[in-house]
Amino acid sequence: MGRVPDSTDTDDRAPGNTDIDDRVPAAPTSTMPKRKNDPMGDIPRGTVARTARLARLPLGAAGRTAVGIGKRLTGRSTAEVVSEFQRRTAEQMFDVLGELKGGAMKVGQALSVFEAALPEEIAAPYRESLTRLQDDAPPMAEEVVHRVMAGQLGPAWRDYFRSFSDKPAAAASIGQVHRAVWHDGRDVAVKIQYPGAGRALLSDLTQLGRLGRVFGVLFPGLDMKPLLKELRERVAEELDYRLEAMSQHTFAQAYFEDADIYIPDVLAGADRVIVSEWVEGTPLSAIIRSGSRSDRDHAGLLYVRFLFSGPARAGLLHADPHPGNYRLLDDGRLAVLDFGAVNRLPNGLPPVIGRLLTLALREEPHAVLDGLREEGFVTTRRTIDPHDLLAYLNPFLDPVRHPTFHFTRKWLREQASRIGDPRTPSGALARQLNLPPSYLLIHRVWMGGIGVLCQLDAEGPFQSEIVRWLPGLELPPESSAVPGRATKSP
Repeated sequence: MGRVPDSTDTDDRAPGNTDIDDRVPAAPTSTMPKRKNDPMGDIPRGTVARTARLARLPLGAAGRTAVGIGKRLTGRSTAEVVSEFQRRTAEQMFDVLGELKGGAMKVGQALSVFEAALPEEIAAPYRESLTRLQDDAPPMAEEVVHRVMAGQLGPAWRDYFRSFSDKPAAAASIGQVHRAVWHDGRDVAVKIQYPGAGRALLSDLTQLGRLGRVFGVLFPGLDMKPLLKELRERVAEELDYRLEAMSQHTFAQAYFEDADIYIPDVLAGADRVIVSEWVEGTPLSAIIRSGSRSDRDHAGLLYVRFLFSGPARAGLLHADPHPGNYRLLDDGRLAVLDFGAVNRLPNGLPPVIGRLLTLALREEPHAVLDGLREEGFVTTRRTIDPHDLLAYLNPFLDPVRHPTFHFTRKWLREQASRIGDPRTPSGALARQLNLPPSYLLIHRVWMGGIGVLCQLDAEGPFQSEIVRWLPGLELPPESSAVPGRATKSP
């Protein structure tokens, strides 16, 4: 049996301890069938099976449309039919994506971040179901949990715990979390990877790769082949719980005894299991739903502080910005969970980002275009007007341009509408821009982070946080001389 460290195991790297034991055996592959209406067994792994389940979404929507037309003919109002259609679609989206988990559920989690960009009449029915994807999903059956734990920690795995709850406390895309009490009395979170998660992710990413031509039609500026290759490599890393445990421990070291950020440290780990300190707190999703103004602003500021400071302090960028990974503690600190998706930036955020932002704030369009072209955001075959490019970027610079900024759904919807319509200059230009593979996770964090801040409706001095942690950024005098609100209200 592989060894799990006890409370006397220490090292000189940081308070606490971690031991990622490479002798723990892998869990056996499951062949146990999943019965209808039972808790989840293995993730559906076959390409045909997963594709068929994903196909239920558009087919289900078509069926509900037909039923809706029938109900309208029987006297129900259009508003009633549309409301029921949206509600049922949201419910089915949660059921299908949550059941599949893997890459499919990650799509749902991404949607739940960006719903703030949708018009309210469309977003409202989906918000609750999509937000549930951030914290919840159908659980594994108890016998599957026990089998994985035995395969990872040995037949006597329960000896490492004073107690272990078979009911999951939370579930995510490739794993679920159980609450337990470690043998030394500490409350711990036990994260268990779903059997079949690897095959499910590979299947989803293969399907995504086959949609490359579709992406090429929708976004003609994107060079999809290297981007999809980078995506596969980064997402595949999330299957490696040993790597995740090391990343979490690195963050815990970097933020040990920090006044604003709390990272639970790792106590033990194996291929498919991580044991770490338990965290109590209010999920960010709950603050989004019903948080006070002070909690929204406070959580938003610490959220930005953590995302921007991670590369400088830990050499890592936490690359999964959805609200399910964050808790606001009673003492005011922001706790961060789930370190499967990280970008390794040992030298911090690239200074070129700060330099390009500086040029844009100084309104030097030709220099901005040259810099973006050099970094690969504009391919050599594209002819772009520098002034149109600056007009496209300018609204996104407001959080940096003004000492205080208010992130709102209205502002985000305006930006989404502005760049989403190919008939507008900004919309046409957006389809000519490329995303270099090396910026994939940085882009994911920044755009996802903006979505979360708009969901929070957060207002605060974000400019100072960005200037503090983004190397190469120099504000023009007019951007920092006078403190106060943004001069142009979002």
